[in-house]
Amino acid sequence: MTSSADFPSAAVDSITRSLSEICDTSSSDVYSSDAPRRFSGFANRLQLVLNQCVRSSSPETTSPSVNTALKGIAGDLAKAAEEIAVYKRRSRIYVLIHCKDLCASLQERTIAIGAWLALLDSALVSNPDLRTKAADLARDMKQAQFNVTENEERVYCTLQKEAHIRQTSKAVQSAIIMDLARALGIDCGNHAELAEQIKLLKTDLTGLSSVSERRILMSLEKTLDNWSVKPDIASLCMDHDHDDDAHIPAFKNFICPLTKEVMKDPVVLESSQTYERTAIQYWFNRCIEDGRDPTCPVTGQILKTLDQKPNIGLAGAIEEWINRNIEIQIRSATQCLSEDSSPSVESVERVLDCMYRISEDHPSSRYKVRNAGIVVLIVKLLRNSSKSMGSKVRTKAFLALLGMVKDEESKLIMIEEGMIRSAIHSLTASSENEREYAVKLLLEFSNDEGYCKKIASQKGALVLLSSMAGNLEHPTLSNLAEEVLRNIEKVEENVQHLASAGRFQPLLTRLCEGTEDVKIEMASLVGNMTLTNNGKEHIARHGAKVLVNMLSSKLEGRISSLQALYNLSSLDDNVPILVDLGVLPALGNILFKEHVNDSSNLKELAALTIANIVSKSGNWELASADKEGHSIQSEFVIHSLLRLLLNVSPECQVALLQILCGIVSSPQASESAAVHINSGDGITVITQFLGYEEADHRVHAFRLMSLLSERLGPVLADELRVSNMLPLLKEKLLDSQGTLGERSAAACILANLPISDAEVKTVLGTDLIKWTVSSINEWGSSSVRNPRSTSVMVEGLLGILLHFARSADPMVRDIVKGHGLMNVFLEQLRFPSKPRVKQRAALGLKYLSESGRALSTARTSEYKPSHGFCKSLIFICGRAPMASTCPVHGPACDEDSSFCLLKGQAIKPLVNLLNDESTEVQTAAVEALSTLLLDTQNLKHVVDELQQFGVVDTVAALFTESRPGVLQERTVWMVERFLRVESHAQLFSMNQGLVKALVEAFKHGSADTKRSAQDCLTNLKQLSGVSGKNSSQTPGRRFGSDR
Repeated sequence: MTSSADFPSAAVDSITRSLSEICDTSSSDVYSSDAPRRFSGFANRLQLVLNQCVRSSSPETTSPSVNTALKGIAGDLAKAAEEIAVYKRRSRIYVLIHCKDLCASLQERTIAIGAWLALLDSALVSNPDLRTKAADLARDMKQAQFNVTENEERVYCTLQKEAHIRQTSKAVQSAIIMDLARALGIDCGNHAELAEQIKLLKTDLTGLSSVSERRILMSLEKTLDNWSVKPDIASLCMDHDHDDDAHIPAFKNFICPLTKEVMKDPVVLESSQTYERTAIQYWFNRCIEDGRDPTCPVTGQILKTLDQKPNIGLAGAIEEWINRNIEIQIRSATQCLSEDSSPSVESVERVLDCMYRISEDHPSSRYKVRNAGIVVLIVKLLRNSSKSMGSKVRTKAFLALLGMVKDEESKLIMIEEGMIRSAIHSLTASSENEREYAVKLLLEFSNDEGYCKKIASQKGALVLLSSMAGNLEHPTLSNLAEEVLRNIEKVEENVQHLASAGRFQPLLTRLCEGTEDVKIEMASLVGNMTLTNNGKEHIARHGAKVLVNMLSSKLEGRISSLQALYNLSSLDDNVPILVDLGVLPALGNILFKEHVNDSSNLKELAALTIANIVSKSGNWELASADKEGHSIQSEFVIHSLLRLLLNVSPECQVALLQILCGIVSSPQASESAAVHINSGDGITVITQFLGYEEADHRVHAFRLMSLLSERLGPVLADELRVSNMLPLLKEKLLDSQGTLGERSAAACILANLPISDAEVKTVLGTDLIKWTVSSINEWGSSSVRNPRSTSVMVEGLLGILLHFARSADPMVRDIVKGHGLMNVFLEQLRFPSKPRVKQRAALGLKYLSESGRALSTARTSEYKPSHGFCKSLIFICGRAPMASTCPVHGPACDEDSSFCLLKGQAIKPLVNLLNDESTEVQTAAVEALSTLLLDTQNLKHVVDELQQFGVVDTVAALFTESRPGVLQERTVWMVERFLRVESHAQLFSMNQGLVKALVEAFKHGSADTKRSAQDCLTNLKQLSGVSGKNSSQTPGRRFGSDR
């Protein structure tokens, strides 16, 4: 079209370009769609009309309305050209995705252009023919209706639905591809062309694209991949080295067009096409869901009815083909799995896959597999070749058995062939699939009550299943194992097995909710089971209340509940639970008031349970032991236990001795219990058991006496002297065949008894020192490795040495010196040990130091210088005594330093004990160091020497921190001795903290503490005038530090 000077050139040029692009027929694809083809027809007519208008134009025809019309036509044609370009340049799938929008847009442009043409009517009055053509074109364009085809609309709706990422079956995917191929004009079997179109779509979407477009692309790629899989018409072929007739291939019409698999239930539609019933039903459901008319996927025909008629003839042919192939495959499988053959792993895997498919896809043929003996062969394969097979083969074997287990006779064969054991063994396999199929097989077995018993009775089965059920990292396995356990729980006989594996709920349910006889049975199980600590606590928290209530039931119920409570009470954490539930009054009622036949063992069980409860201190000290409200350490209960001790069976006597041991060992109850035992003539009663032949009696009697000797030492000593049992203690100590418990208790008793110097020689004997020192060295080295079992023995042996260390007998002192007891005591301070051991070692050093002071005092006169005439002779002869190297004991220590803490290098270890956590250890260390300050003649030299070891500062700091008591009394005494030395008193006078502590001690301390504190304050006041005024500590001075 040539522009005229009378028409606006810009508009005419734009129209010319647009029409040229629209009417270009070089791309044939653009006319495959109805909308662009029809618009192109309108464009051709428009081009003719406008060409004539330009040629016949005159100044009269170029009115404003004509200019407006041309500009409007130019604008809409430009937009239409862009839309036509989409049809030309974009992929056909892209056009399908946007077909409705493109079609609607072209219709809108067509109607708009028709309206613009109507404005030219007045300008064409002079040319009636042209006016008529323009009017007809305007009318046709304004009435134009552009629509997509039915097939395009179906595909468009399907693609828009795919943008929402729905789960799609294989059948539906196949139907979608068929619809798409028809819309594109491609054969649905032409996978290459379909793939090329999807590739073009992917190119179109490169760069800017919407989320829905990308989702559609992803869905089409996935669908085409599945569609491109060729029909596996030989999927059941064994692929063994057999003849060519070992497999009969399937006919093409056996294959469903949608699933590409051999049909099981072929049906015919009104389009005469045959499909698998489930596959075509999936497609119909999708069509209805999408709001579209159901179609035949192959032909695209819209179906008037959804009737599906069975294709009986085809179904019969398929069934015959399947049966013939199954028989061939079973024969091949039997040959492959037989013991005589040596197939490859790949062959075995194919056989197992085939047997699984037969059992799953053709359940009616399972009997053929079973009758051929294949089930037995697979079980033997798992049982006999489990080590040589890989996990993959075992997994496939379990899968094949899972397909056959639905056949009851096959399941029975598996059970008889030991498949339960093999499945349980595979619960620990490294492959998760193998574990999954193994537990699924057990789940199938557990649906039968009789098989549940077999599973539960297998060693380790319930433990493995419980562990798997509790492993939430693998939820599928956890849920399967939980189902198996729930089935097993339904069987009464499995309750004990389940509880032994830590699954207590079935037992607890029956214990709490069952009949009286069931409760008795469950309680008996609890009493006879070996439970873990967690199991004991779980049962106690959820079932102990029922057990306590059963103590007042009939005899069988009391016996079973006592057995259970005895078992549960052996866990320390259960003691508060049982005590809070009121178990002690119920047990006390049986122990003290029940009159039953001894054969029932009620009293013994009650006593043993109480013994477990009191074996560890806790809430029981304040609890009532009977219905009258007496506490267990009360006089009434203690006396009742002592009376009962002589009137029960030997077994019950042992339990009663254990009860007394537990009560006396409790810090809260020991003092009152010891008093009541003494008042009830208990020492005499208990002493009788020390010489019993039965070891259990002796062990607990010795332990009880050991505990009582700490509080009733004098009473016990008197009783042992009267009964002539003191020698027995030494005999028991030296008995190398005796138990460690008895020997340790005998050592502790001898250590705690107040033995005189005469008895040290007559009862203990001086020969005992050598044995004791040797034993301490032996047991001491063992205590480093096993302190709990040997520290009691070391503690007792050190206590025995204390008798010798404190003895004033010269002969004993000579023996003590000969065996180097100071080194023995010091050795116990060189490695970590119990506070009691450290305390006794410190006391031993104290006694040795006191002996050294006594010996030094006795020898002092030998070194005193002469006076008068003799003194001048000494001066003349020049033989004055040499200066002593010991500032504590003087020249006497130069000859014999066996008892000197300074020369024995004991001061530093004692100073270290001042920082011990135990107050008793600190007190013993202070007492040992105090022995160095008893003499005042050489006090300054002694204090100066002690300061070198940090004794002065450490003791002062310890006194400042100590509370009223023995430790405060001992430390303030030492501080008073330090303050007698002027140089130290000057330093201490500047320590306001010390002054404040002295004031507090003077106000609140004991009588001896007040006297020492008063002396300290007097010394400080005389030096510094201290009267409560503040004074600062000397700079750089820090108490408790070593120099």
